[in-house]
Amino acid sequence: MKSWLSTGLAESSNFLLANLRARVRREIEDGWSLYVVDDEGNLAGMLALHLPERYLDQLFVAPEYQGRGIGRRLLAFTRQQLPDEIRLRCVRENEKAWRWYEREGFLFETEEIASATGFMMKCYRWKREETAR
Repeated sequence: MKSWLSTGLAESSNFLLANLRARVRREIEDGWSLYVVDDEGNLAGMLALHLPERYLDQLFVAPEYQGRGIGRRLLAFTRQQLPDEIRLRCVRENEKAWRWYEREGFLFETEEIASATGFMMKCYRWKREETAR
């Protein structure tokens, strides 16, 4: 939740925290794999992948851990799990995130409204160079 709040796109509330916690269970039931970066009991980062759909979602690094390469390590792990292609969506107003994905080789494809949140999402895709040709 701290990472999401650090984007400036939401305010802290018990309602938001309850929704985020419920979402974890629901998405695992829907086939998502959840990975966390644990720093001696502190949640430093997290990542959700839907392998059958080649989809990366919820790559977050806690604000106090940002700038330490954790995001790049999570992305490298994602590329190990999905070596040929990765799709993702990013909130359009979260410019820091989508610019980072662009620097990491993701190509913008389209925009769409997220039905669950109403946010305008930028859709990206990365393909391994051999498969992109």
